[in-house]
Amino acid sequence: MKKNSFIEGTLIATIFIIIVKILGMLYVVPFYAIIGSKGAALYSYAYNIYLIFLSISSAGIPNAISKLISEYDTLGYIEAKTRSYKISKKIISIISTISFLALFIFAKDFAHLILGELKGGNTIEDVAFVIRCVSVSVLVVPFLSVTKGYLQGHKFMTPSSVSQLIEQIVRIAVILIGSYLTYKVFNKGLTLAVGVSLLGAFLGALTADLYLIQKIKKNKKELNLDKEYKKDDISNKEIIKKIASYSIPIIIINLITNVYSSTDMILISRTIQHLGYSASQVEFITSSIATWCPKISMVVNSIVLGMTMSLIPSIVSSYTEKNYNSVNNKINKALQIILYASIPMTVGISILSTPIWTIFYNTNPLGSLILKINIFTALLVNINLATSTMIQSMNKFKAVYISVISGFLINGLLDVPLMHFCKFIGINAFIGSIIATVIGYILSISISVYTLKKSSKNLRFGETKKIFIKIMLSLFAMVFVLLIMNRFLPFDLYKRGEAIIHVAINMIVGGGIYIFITYKLGLINQIFGTETINKIKRKLGFRKNA
Repeated sequence: MKKNSFIEGTLIATIFIIIVKILGMLYVVPFYAIIGSKGAALYSYAYNIYLIFLSISSAGIPNAISKLISEYDTLGYIEAKTRSYKISKKIISIISTISFLALFIFAKDFAHLILGELKGGNTIEDVAFVIRCVSVSVLVVPFLSVTKGYLQGHKFMTPSSVSQLIEQIVRIAVILIGSYLTYKVFNKGLTLAVGVSLLGAFLGALTADLYLIQKIKKNKKELNLDKEYKKDDISNKEIIKKIASYSIPIIIINLITNVYSSTDMILISRTIQHLGYSASQVEFITSSIATWCPKISMVVNSIVLGMTMSLIPSIVSSYTEKNYNSVNNKINKALQIILYASIPMTVGISILSTPIWTIFYNTNPLGSLILKINIFTALLVNINLATSTMIQSMNKFKAVYISVISGFLINGLLDVPLMHFCKFIGINAFIGSIIATVIGYILSISISVYTLKKSSKNLRFGETKKIFIKIMLSLFAMVFVLLIMNRFLPFDLYKRGEAIIHVAINMIVGGGIYIFITYKLGLINQIFGTETINKIKRKLGFRKNA
């Protein structure tokens, strides 16, 4: 295994996550066709509740161990970092067991919380069953996450990234094969088919975990596991205290992020039901906003997910050494990469919302409208996750709490009033919920950016602002060409085959224009660095070695 630099680690992690997320996008096409909108709603109910408990059991400690391993590695505490890994696994076993029991035992209560008095769709018994099916995943996924964090803390990004790909491939195979055989071949019912598909998370995580365990066994020397080291002057109590202090803010962030989705799901369901929408419309709208739009926006979110894997240990190392110039540079580089990659993808998906929805979920004008608007929350999720990760890495935990809780509260308080307001002015009520989410994220981001400027010495965003202006100029050129071109393309956007061709042409033309203009403006070299770009060119065969 080879350690990776910040930019190299970010690129490796991002490339693999993009592949993983693209697979996560593509599988929903056959899966949605197998289970239909009713099954999709059932899957969404269980998966969103599962994500809340997963965020409690596995979101905090893996990131904490990544941060702690990086800190101890930088300071030369070899024995303490190994002990930290062992302690974290013991802690995670207790938390994951409690989470599993809570999900399994109180599944019916969660189902009632989600559905309320909704009649004519999935039943409380159906939802409770699929929640119990997915609950077993909480026993395995957290251990996989801890092992990833351990390797990422050593700046070994490749094994962790490969494990994600393995996990996704196995998960998708179980989802598609399991649901098809259960529902279409053996005719065992829709609820059981969804339950079987939810077991994919368990089997995928188990396979990936076995892969990483083998990797660690083969690379003991690089991880300082090849021999016994003299015990460092750091107690187990101090390690546990650090794990707790590092993980709790991350748990809160991930918990509230997932509660954002579940809160919207519950509030939207209750409110639009009250405003006169039918049961089928309620289930379609809530599952689309909570699960099926996010499946498509995965490709946008993958940029920041890949970055945070490299960002945490990298900023921790620089901050521990009090190298504030390096901290400032990494903060700006992270924001520049997010803006450069996320903005054109977000706008592109919004423009192409109708054919994209047709490709993934068949024709539904309501679905394409939801996607057109909701995709912009993915961009804000990226910026919010990156900025909150930065202030976590600098140990500004109080600011983390204030940021995420403020955004969540604003979102929750505005959801129902804005839905009623949208209904009053004659537009779809659910748009109010999306607007509330946008306002919540903007508040969280504003608090995080203010904290960064206050906490990091000499932090300036001047270069990032100049890059943002160039990005927007390139984006306007791309959008202008696409809007004109799409007026003349002769495709029926409500037919899957023609929709695929339409999207492919837009991706090639739009992506080509954006990359060409930003290259000519010098943005690509400015953001990623000439050395990194030349290395990529050499590997692709575009540039001979000197």
